[in-house]
Amino acid sequence: MSATVLTRRVEATGLLTGMEWTPAEVRDLLRFTAKLKAHPSRYRTALDGRFVALIFEKPSLRTRVTLEIGAESLGAKTIFLDNTQARLGEREPVKDIAKNLARWVHAIAVRTFAQETVEELARHAEIPVVNALSDRFHPCQALADFFTLEERFGGLGGLRLAYVGDGNNVCHSLLIAAAQTGAALRVATPAGYEPDGEIVRAARRTARQTGASIELFPTPEEAARGAQAIYTDVWASMGQEGEAGKRAKIFAPFQVNRRLFAAAAPDAVFLHCLPAHRGLEVTEEVIDSPRSIIYEQAENRLHIAKAVLATLLG
Repeated sequence: MSATVLTRRVEATGLLTGMEWTPAEVRDLLRFTAKLKAHPSRYRTALDGRFVALIFEKPSLRTRVTLEIGAESLGAKTIFLDNTQARLGEREPVKDIAKNLARWVHAIAVRTFAQETVEELARHAEIPVVNALSDRFHPCQALADFFTLEERFGGLGGLRLAYVGDGNNVCHSLLIAAAQTGAALRVATPAGYEPDGEIVRAARRTARQTGASIELFPTPEEAARGAQAIYTDVWASMGQEGEAGKRAKIFAPFQVNRRLFAAAAPDAVFLHCLPAHRGLEVTEEVIDSPRSIIYEQAENRLHIAKAVLATLLG
């Protein structure tokens, strides 16, 4: 592959939070993703001879499969390191893991409980590190989400997306990606479960450059009014299972159902990063309806994974 797979090179050396990528770089990444999706055979040797380590502390379906297939469809090989039984740093320091892997592989993708683990790997590895989910961010997911919305609506500038539920890692990454792409993101969470204020402020600073809009609301109806897409996620993320009962009561008014969709635009679609708990954060009637584009999102996780890897390693 040419040394310039994108119209401009990314200055970032990894994908840790998503904020290290500029709006222009994200725009180019989405264009490149479309090319990879439309013409996969053109890139099947793009990463020949490269090796990617996949380190997973949490179970995974979409993230693992799309990273493995994505890397190998570009000609790279993957090495899966299962850390679901022992977290990174327990057997040997994260610093030593990073420095060892940097001698053998060309990139690391890590799915971990702590954002600090992602950043420590990146500090010591001196090779690209991709955040495949942490407690603070899920950048590959948000990029796939906005790519999916662009496919559906033809553009992202001013597109009205409502996020309803927990102000969690997915919400944080949606805030960042919305600001970078010029979208209008409306977030509704129960009191006490808002997204991190520092991340909201960072997204709003970027939004001033791109024309995006970032708004927070106390009720789902306010966020959903006129929205072209409604997005939700589980109410209790991995590691929060002990809070599931408490959260189910608090979040019940934030369920995405037919009544909430009545406030949205007539052509509104439903998104969820999956896995979903049908009957809790979303009704079966909504998630299995023609409005739902959850499987388009899941498919596009593959194309975004390919684009991220090719951009960082190409």
